[in-house]
Amino acid sequence: MKRTVYDRLSDLLVRLGAAGLIAMTGVIAWQVFGRFVLQSSPSWSEQTALLLMIWYVFFAAAAGVWERFHIRIEILEHRLDPARVRWLRIGIHALIAGLGLVFVVFGGQLVWSVRDFVIPSLGISRAWAYAAIPIAGALIFLFSLGRIGKRWRGEA
Repeated sequence: MKRTVYDRLSDLLVRLGAAGLIAMTGVIAWQVFGRFVLQSSPSWSEQTALLLMIWYVFFAAAAGVWERFHIRIEILEHRLDPARVRWLRIGIHALIAGLGLVFVVFGGQLVWSVRDFVIPSLGISRAWAYAAIPIAGALIFLFSLGRIGKRWRGEA
């Protein structure tokens, strides 16, 4: 099967998400070591772990739209004929695309509104913590359009 740009981008997001999870685990391990062995927790560890978690969760959520590993309830699909299931799934992905645009717009507004605030323990703009929201929103929108295209063509 030929891998599309969507497949490669989704794979990259999953890998970045996994790397973020590993990095967060390392940061938390260092925090625990510092607290219980060195008797001094590093001041940056909690905010760094939180920042990593925000990014990898949003990357995984975006990839989940393309890879279809998000949670869904299929009871209605099992009661419909295949033609209607196709239209139902197209409608669902249209709603998901709309949600992606909501993330872009309101996530972008959030990033803009906190750009002047600094995360004290890291010395970076609070906007870095929330920039994942509009980026993931754009990816969710694109992945949803890709899924709509596949459904429209009857590929999946």
